[in-house]
Amino acid sequence: MRLAVFASGGGSNFQAILDAIQRGELPAEVGLLVSDRPTAGAIRRAEAHRIPAAILPPSTFEDESAYVYALQKQLDEHRVNFIALAGYLKKIPSPIVQQYYGRMINIHPSLLPAFGGKGMYGLRVHRAVLAYGAKWTGATVHLVDEEYDHGPIVLQEPVPVLPEDTPEILAARVLRVEHRLYPKALGLFAENRVEINGRTVTIKPSHYESDHSSRNPYGP
Repeated sequence: MRLAVFASGGGSNFQAILDAIQRGELPAEVGLLVSDRPTAGAIRRAEAHRIPAAILPPSTFEDESAYVYALQKQLDEHRVNFIALAGYLKKIPSPIVQQYYGRMINIHPSLLPAFGGKGMYGLRVHRAVLAYGAKWTGATVHLVDEEYDHGPIVLQEPVPVLPEDTPEILAARVLRVEHRLYPKALGLFAENRVEINGRTVTIKPSHYESDHSSRNPYGP
């Protein structure tokens, strides 16, 4: 798997992906970082790991087709076959979504479909969770389609909401889960263990699990 990571901010999930690769837990390589903001902290992380960074603010292009052309050119030149959105705040153009459908995922800091949609990102999500009085929130990895936070769900993990939580405290606790969940989800795709049937995503067992489940538990 050769990844492009899209990030608009500090890139802590980008770093979590890089760390998982370095530890040998994620059989992938990052070939490109894409950002819409020249000041994004994720760019410095890419530079530190000698990963090419393409800074492509959509507003600087004459129209969407010009932006799509530039984006596709970068993806092609860096031989990208999978896209991970990691705190990327711009909507992906339809031609890119269609080309990479099933090979593009996003992570969102709530248990979708709750607290998702346009404008729901970062601390806005956690403020909404607390304002609603929810007892649980979490993180969701989902496939990207042409609507915000709408694609089929791949993995979710719940996080309790505690009485003393502020948006910042809750965000930090959810982020720790994101950093573990996102590389795990990417690993499932890298190992070809994800089956997509409409909105249903099925995770196939690993070869190790298949081998052991087929053995007689009372004999060799």
